[in-house]
Amino acid sequence: MASLFAETLKDPKLFVEKSYIDGQWVLSKSNKTFNVYNPASEALIGTCPESNTEDLNDAIEAADRAFLTWRALSGRQRGRILRKLFDLLVESKEDIGKIITAENGKAKGDAEGEALFSASFFEWFAEEAPRIYGDVIPHSNPTSRTHVLKEPIGVCGLITPWNFPMAMGARKVAAALAAGCTVVLKSDGLTPFSSNVMAVLAERAGVPKGVFNVVTALENTPEIGKALCESETVKKISFTGSTRVGRLLMSQSSNSLKKLSLELGGNAPFIVFDDADVETAVNSALISKFKVTGQTCVCANRIFVQQGIYDLFSKRFVEEVQKYRVGNSEDVSVTHGPLTNGVSKVEEHIRDAVSKNAKVLLGGKRLSSIGKNFHELTILGDVDDSMKVATEETFGPLAALAKFSTEDEVVRRANKCDVGLASYLMTSNLSRAHRVSEKLAAGMVAINTGAISDAAAPFGGIKHSGMGREGSKYGIDDYINIKMIVTGGVNTIYTSHL
Repeated sequence: MASLFAETLKDPKLFVEKSYIDGQWVLSKSNKTFNVYNPASEALIGTCPESNTEDLNDAIEAADRAFLTWRALSGRQRGRILRKLFDLLVESKEDIGKIITAENGKAKGDAEGEALFSASFFEWFAEEAPRIYGDVIPHSNPTSRTHVLKEPIGVCGLITPWNFPMAMGARKVAAALAAGCTVVLKSDGLTPFSSNVMAVLAERAGVPKGVFNVVTALENTPEIGKALCESETVKKISFTGSTRVGRLLMSQSSNSLKKLSLELGGNAPFIVFDDADVETAVNSALISKFKVTGQTCVCANRIFVQQGIYDLFSKRFVEEVQKYRVGNSEDVSVTHGPLTNGVSKVEEHIRDAVSKNAKVLLGGKRLSSIGKNFHELTILGDVDDSMKVATEETFGPLAALAKFSTEDEVVRRANKCDVGLASYLMTSNLSRAHRVSEKLAAGMVAINTGAISDAAAPFGGIKHSGMGREGSKYGIDDYINIKMIVTGGVNTIYTSHL
């Protein structure tokens, strides 16, 4: 089955069923493997090694050995390699899209879009690598000089999720390598092949052995995560996933006092004011809510619509969502694929909301006739803050519309949650756009757009959505140590006059 899938690719060598450690494709020392299934068809795609801590330690040691050599390269040298990797990712867009669709279920457009999104981080950080600037600071003593250097932190443990199986790793790997760090990437057990593609192309781009390592595991994931956190060699953990697991990793890292970047859960408010352009608001909501069938941490989870525009917005929103087609993403006419997991949570949120008088405006049911992981794109109206959909992240194709009357009311309701990742604001009033965006308790605000992610923009949240930023000029700082050098005894007295 695996070989049959590989044969569907233009470059079958991109599909690898092993871990990548110290420049070699290897099996686990236990010889155990796990199966990877297509969430649409439930067909077996292939197998990967069920790595254990012994395998992980090999990867950590390889990264540690490679660190001194990699950090010694100039930023410009590292940048050239990253730029080559960008080119290779773009060239392989179609094959990467097929692999992402097979293991994640994304529609063709979303899958190939992720390939290009992944590439964009290597392009961005290829340009940032030679621009990691330090400082010269005037000292209070005229005979002393103070310099500040930015140095790579060391070996980094990167743990990625299944919803963006390549891009979430690319955003971390590109920044770490640009900074001069070496990495051990733990890919998600549901979607390991996308990360393996990145390793194949990194080797072709000239990344030296040991600099970039990929460890695969499914059942042993908690064991691998704990070992990464407790390792004294690993100096940094970057994790994208749930708030629950983020708290656990932070606790497990406490004894080794390593640096942490945590990009965790969200419950994004999407606020539509009466003065918003309706078509802009509807198009933005479509992008924000239903991208990747609602399985992103920045999906609009609570859509607040002011009373004066509620009926028109909801009518147009339903009309546009009806144009989409849910199905197996191998069909190019399909716009939305299956859920990778979590169908039951979507059903639970719908049942709870309807029992509390929410109205089903569109959809509402599982599509069992297609497969166990499919659900209709669903819109609920008259949602209130007592419902589970308002207090929990659904992570699925469920749009919950709630009415509001005043600006102060909606800001209060939007901020009434433990997380603060993304937020969206639709208005044509410039003063309101500034005022509300500053009041929203979130790490990111999108005004009159549903697209919030870009390689040049800092991505991350506040509160229980985590810490640190990814992408942008700020993203590289999470892989940097600041070193201060003070020099004394500098004679500044002129001994003669010209």
